[in-house]
Amino acid sequence: MSGRVLGAHQKLDRVARAKLGELLPNKKLFPASRHILHFEGRKGPDAIKRKSPAKDEPWHYYSPFDEDDSQLLELIKDHYNQLVKELKKKNNERTAFEAAWLAHAIVDGLTPAHHYPYEQKLSEIRGEEKETRTTIRDKVIPKGETKRDTFKKSWKVYGPKGLMTTHGMFELGIATIIAPLSINSAKPTKEEIKKAVEVGPVNTFKRSAREIAVLDMYERFRKRGWSTKLMWEVRNKLAPSIVKTVTLIWYLALIDAGIIEVN
Repeated sequence: MSGRVLGAHQKLDRVARAKLGELLPNKKLFPASRHILHFEGRKGPDAIKRKSPAKDEPWHYYSPFDEDDSQLLELIKDHYNQLVKELKKKNNERTAFEAAWLAHAIVDGLTPAHHYPYEQKLSEIRGEEKETRTTIRDKVIPKGETKRDTFKKSWKVYGPKGLMTTHGMFELGIATIIAPLSINSAKPTKEEIKKAVEVGPVNTFKRSAREIAVLDMYERFRKRGWSTKLMWEVRNKLAPSIVKTVTLIWYLALIDAGIIEVN
């Protein structure tokens, strides 16, 4: 989910930080929202994708039922371990950075549009893998053998029902729907915390991703656009689940850092 779209990442991070504060004996045990949000937007993972295409790009697509799809899981694990490390060192700036980038990976990985095989479909249209997109122009324009071929490929990506257009409209819709929400139902219960402690951060993420994936939200949007039911699910299922998962994984990091104890 692009952080530029109405501050979607910032919104979800802010609510998750508020819910985390409700679980802590002292809110100052974790970086404040303003410090975490400092590492979103222009200083977040999406900025790397714009500045250095195909080079060290964070990979935030995930197929929840593919046991071999581990790239995002490894990224989450790495940021989580670094977050625990920085919490132990009481390095507030580095802790805020790792918290922000960990949350960004989690949010993207739980967003239904990121469960769609976007890269596979894009490579089919372009006729080349993402490693060939080494400049902004290469990334934006799918080059064909002729001008007509370039236009046809571009239409499949940017046309009214194009690959990127659909992806962008879905995420814009989500951002618009969640913007006014307080998402009060996102506070983890004691049972959910207990389960998260039992299975760990990566499996907590995987469970949430699968629960979201079975709703088939993005495929329904691709076929029929926004419906009343789909918007209701964003408000009452998707947004609370994303916030709750980020909150739980931040909470687990505090436990693993020895800053708080399991109740």
